[in-house]
Amino acid sequence: MAKRRKWPVLLMSTALFAGLLAGCGGKDNNGSASPSGSAAASGSASPSASASAPAEDLKPLTLTYYSEDPNPNWANMQDETGKYITEKTGITLDAEFAVGDAVQKSALIATSGKYPDLISAKTSISKFVDAGAVIDLTDLIDKYGPNLKKVYGDELKRLRYSEDDPSIYVLPSYAGVGQTYFEAGGGFELQHRVVKELGYPRIRTVQDFENAIKQYLAKHPTDENGNKNIGLTLNADDWHMYISVTNPAFLTTGGADDGEFNIDVDTYKVTYHFLRPEEKEYFRWLNHMNAEGLLDKESFVQKYDQYKAKVASGRVLGLIDQLWDYADGEKALKAAGKFDQAYGHYPVTLNENFKDTSFWPTGFMAGSGVAISKTNPDPVRTIKFLDWLASDEGQVLINWGIEGKHYTVENGKRVMIKEVNDRRINDGTNFQKESGIGNYTLLSAHYGDGVKDPTGNYYTLKFPEQLTNDYSDVEKEVLKNYGATIWKDLFPKEEEFKVKPWGAAWNIPIPSDSDSTVIEEKLKNITWKMIPKAILAKPEEFDDIWDDYVSQLEKADVHKAEELRAELVKARVKLWNE
Repeated sequence: MAKRRKWPVLLMSTALFAGLLAGCGGKDNNGSASPSGSAAASGSASPSASASAPAEDLKPLTLTYYSEDPNPNWANMQDETGKYITEKTGITLDAEFAVGDAVQKSALIATSGKYPDLISAKTSISKFVDAGAVIDLTDLIDKYGPNLKKVYGDELKRLRYSEDDPSIYVLPSYAGVGQTYFEAGGGFELQHRVVKELGYPRIRTVQDFENAIKQYLAKHPTDENGNKNIGLTLNADDWHMYISVTNPAFLTTGGADDGEFNIDVDTYKVTYHFLRPEEKEYFRWLNHMNAEGLLDKESFVQKYDQYKAKVASGRVLGLIDQLWDYADGEKALKAAGKFDQAYGHYPVTLNENFKDTSFWPTGFMAGSGVAISKTNPDPVRTIKFLDWLASDEGQVLINWGIEGKHYTVENGKRVMIKEVNDRRINDGTNFQKESGIGNYTLLSAHYGDGVKDPTGNYYTLKFPEQLTNDYSDVEKEVLKNYGATIWKDLFPKEEEFKVKPWGAAWNIPIPSDSDSTVIEEKLKNITWKMIPKAILAKPEEFDDIWDDYVSQLEKADVHKAEELRAELVKARVKLWNE
């Protein structure tokens, strides 16, 4: 899951609006080369800017790049896609990814006076803005960013930083423009062998989920090697705590993903989400799972690598996580041919009074992305590089790879080469390191899933036909028995929810002079200590521990944090909807 950031209100310059309007109408693709040659001949999309870059734009230039998010598959642009990008732009990135506390790392860099050329600091960008470390991109986009303007289109107004400061400091890249989510990568996960053996039971509530695990464990307490099977394990290592332990509390009780706060979509009332009574009952259920011996005893002490290795062992029957968080472990299972030990996704909630909110729409979430520092040696060359990545040619490349090597075009339809696609699905870690597909999406503006290029092909690989093509026979069989073709079919749809006009609260940066930063850090520390304590306690001790937890939150000014967050939400709504 992404983390938090802030946004602004500005009256854009006449020139920028004129450029925006021109960019929005930009169907003027001029036959520039696709990753393998002629766009017209291949059916690949061509960029809207000329592919014939001036000679000075192809001279070798290395830019330093810092990202708060790790990328274990980064290959220093020596992968196939990275080499092609360098060939087309002359740019190579010398990348540094945060290790440990990313927010603290960003704070240290922001105060150091020594800045990377490109900065991807999520909501910590406010620290760099306050330090004067990043530049306003408005004029650069206007003069050198035709593809950026084309991608962002009418959403360009959401790039403004704040009502007081209408500058554009960041090119949002953590959300795709025009996004339609087809992949259900969250919910609660059960191994396919579990539901198959039990006759495909209904998996709708936490009780259903628990029953499936309990029944399967009773039949198969150990794996084929005599090792104990594990009912449910959680990933609580550092920030993964959000994904696997605390976020599911609101997702299963009707709350939208607004980070640590619940926000009423009609009244904008803000509540620290752990104070919702229904969430207490979710954690009581986890406490019960622990008491029943169905929760992995190592859940709150294992490291991330240990968690993934446990998934890869095939012994874990159930997960509560996001696909991208446990994918490396699952890919190891698939590479070993253990497809029945991979996982399906189910819209589990506390009880049937709630519905899973995984697909609650946010609109375009401008926010986390890439900034250019004031010490960057060549901002014009850099924005041209980012603009090329946003071109149709760049978009096809970073998502599909190179024609002839990774995909072909058959009767105008872009198709992944079968052997390549099999490796992408079943040996994803090594494949990503070698091909580079998936390594460059967050570097610049990009289209979302479901958006088609001028040739009528999807920009990304996440669309229903491709998703079903990627499924194993076992997965297809399971889905068929649940009356579905993709996992999203089992989940509540976007139209069942009201679009949140602020996007997501975790994506709103906190001003450096706000008390929120200090208060929210205290609240996080209390929560990360007390939630595991409550889950691992004897059931008869749960209520007393919870009362102590709430008391500690109140002493730490939780209600002031709610008020401050409400102010930021209202400012975001005003900024984005004027």
